Amino acid sequence: MSKKNESKLIVGLDIGTSKVLAIVGEVNAAGDVEIIGYGHHPATGMRKGVVANIEETVTAIQRAVEEAELMAGCQIYSVYAGIAGAHINSFNSHGVVAVRDSEVDANDVERVIESAKAVAIPNDQSILHVLPQEFIIDGQEGIRHPIGMNGIRLEANLHMVTASVSSEKNIEKCIRRCGLEVDDIILEQLASCESVLTNDEKELGVCLVDIGGGTTDIAVYAEGAVRHTAVIPVAGDQITNDIAIALRTPTASAEDLKRRYACALRQLAPSDESIEVQTVGDRPARKLSKQTLAEVVEPRVEELFELIKVDLRRNGFEHMIRSGVVLTGGSSKMEGMIELAEEIFHLPVRLGTPKYLGGLSEVVKNPIYSTGVGLVLFGHRNQSEPKKTAKSESKVSVLTERVKHWFQGNF
Repeated sequence: MSKKNESKLIVGLDIGTSKVLAIVGEVNAAGDVEIIGYGHHPATGMRKGVVANIEETVTAIQRAVEEAELMAGCQIYSVYAGIAGAHINSFNSHGVVAVRDSEVDANDVERVIESAKAVAIPNDQSILHVLPQEFIIDGQEGIRHPIGMNGIRLEANLHMVTASVSSEKNIEKCIRRCGLEVDDIILEQLASCESVLTNDEKELGVCLVDIGGGTTDIAVYAEGAVRHTAVIPVAGDQITNDIAIALRTPTASAEDLKRRYACALRQLAPSDESIEVQTVGDRPARKLSKQTLAEVVEPRVEELFELIKVDLRRNGFEHMIRSGVVLTGGSSKMEGMIELAEEIFHLPVRLGTPKYLGGLSEVVKNPIYSTGVGLVLFGHRNQSEPKKTAKSESKVSVLTERVKHWFQGNF
């Protein structure tokens, strides 16, 4: 195994409900990242995005990482890990301070962000992300780079994401049990946005829907910033379960039927084409039409899209998604998904695949890799941020650089 420059490697680890995916990126001479390897393994120790069995999760991570190392010809030491699940909470916050010397500096930005962060958070939750949306100086809205501007009153709008402390620690424990360090833990739908959405969509307004195995994660961008994130507890596993119950077939067979033949819109499923359905026990297999399978799948997918629509309407973001909806994640590839989503949302809908173009681009240009590729791109964008190497390092400069790099990467 050839040894590559460790400092040039960026590894994304997508620990999902149905699979663990490791993607290795390498920074080339031009400063761009290229995907040089990947590995995946079924995840049997996860339930709805959270660790349910540490030993099984550790084994899945080890297998995925070993496969990625073999393909990339490198040794992996640290990863950017994704996190998801119903324990994720998010909200928008507002802060305001007086500008000290009539010109906004890094200290003023630090103070206004701290002011916005001064909200009550449950003891079992920790702050995962603080995402600036915009700054306001003396009533002038829409300012993205306030440092150096004159004013008396500085305000900030932020989107904050919190996660369960125990869920976050369990993910870290599983990764460290594999002999790896955690570079950062990133909300999975934000990683998917990094690889799937275009800047034009982020400016005009878009809703990303990442349909995984255990949960469906959504993120709303408008005017270049994250406005809303949420987790819907309905996803691919529920569709599989419905098929297993309705057709009286084992879960493994139901998953295979979903992946090979399922259609989310019954009008698109041919009634004259039949499929073989395995039965429970020693009973012989049965023949059913593809339309019968679609009649089982469509109500669950429709319910999912309706729940997303209700969430957007309840939180006041339905009118912001002017460019439409982007579907991604493993379950988004199902036939009829786009057409049914357009019927429900009354908006343009497209399938989101990683827009990354280097290295193994044709291999990873698939919705199942959106989060993994996004974690690599997220890590690459944050590489130039200053690292805390000493206790005396100024927190102000670190936070200021984070804000600057966040805006540079999104506007």
